[in-house]
Amino acid sequence: MPWNQSNNDKDPWERNKGQNPPDLDAVLNKFTSSLGNMFGSKKASNGSGGGGKKGTSIVTLLVFVLLVWSATGFYIVSENERAVILRFGEYQRTAMPGPGWHLPRPIETHETINFTGIRSVEKRTTMLTQDENIVELAFSVQYRIKSAEDYLFNVENPDIPGDRTCRFGSRSTICGVLDSAIRDVVGKNEMDYILREGRTEISNKTESLMQDVLDSYQAGIQVITVNLQDSQPPDAVQDAFQDATKAREDMERYKNEAQAYANEVVPKARGEAARMIQDALAYKEMVIANAEGDADRFIKLLKEYKRAPEVTKKRLYMDALESVLSNSSKLMIDIKSGNNLMLLPLDKIINPEKINESNDNSSEVEEPMESNTNIREGR
Repeated sequence: MPWNQSNNDKDPWERNKGQNPPDLDAVLNKFTSSLGNMFGSKKASNGSGGGGKKGTSIVTLLVFVLLVWSATGFYIVSENERAVILRFGEYQRTAMPGPGWHLPRPIETHETINFTGIRSVEKRTTMLTQDENIVELAFSVQYRIKSAEDYLFNVENPDIPGDRTCRFGSRSTICGVLDSAIRDVVGKNEMDYILREGRTEISNKTESLMQDVLDSYQAGIQVITVNLQDSQPPDAVQDAFQDATKAREDMERYKNEAQAYANEVVPKARGEAARMIQDALAYKEMVIANAEGDADRFIKLLKEYKRAPEVTKKRLYMDALESVLSNSSKLMIDIKSGNNLMLLPLDKIINPEKINESNDNSSEVEEPMESNTNIREGR
């Protein structure tokens, strides 16, 4: 049943219609009276009348103000933060994550620092290299806070607000250290090295130098990474630099092709040389073996010759004729009754099927030869 139908004499707060809301002073007096009773001022209030009530109100007010003032010392630190406690501006301690309390303000205050978050800055600059060339560089640095008290008190303007970009004339410590480290590293290297193979080493050296300087300042900052995002020559010489780059790339390509050809040819040449050496060694061994065999046979033949000279001489003569005539295709016969020397073609007698081929390839005419030379035994 609706409220206006069940009880028309009371409002939703159980007050009679026409009844005024309670007086704020009355509520405050009731509250202060309760506080006074808790602190033992009830007796004084009963004995002294109005003066007692006035004293109770002052004490109660003072207690209330003290409680409110004490509440200013409470704080809560989140998981990724640290709270630095200051007493009249002087460092006292660093509070870890969780709730805590320090002396009320302004005796002690606290400053909360994002301790675990990764911060970053970027910088684009133009530098002079060791070989007096100009190069444009773009760096990105990521860092975090490793000591909250050092970060707050040891250096002025350690960080930069806003878009996290180091601009010319920036008074930030991190930007100044980055600019100094870049100039030191780039000024000790040549332009070609910076633009090509030295990008990683340039970043590593810049990171190491930045950390050394920040540690010497006790800035409370830990550099995580330094990335060389871009490196190029100025726009005025960009075309010429691209031509030089193309020529250098062609040179590298030709060198790679030559190296590949060398890798293909040299092993073959070395294998051929090794084979020739092995063939030469084998031929050497063969010649030595044949020579030793001939020498041994000659020594044995000499012994036989000394025993029977005539027989050995005749045998040598016959072996010589056999060796010579076995490699000859024609034979000349001396006739004792005449002066003519007859020619006997053994090749045609042995292979008659080659007669036609011989006639086609040669027009040789075989005729008797006049000679006064006689073949005699032993000559």
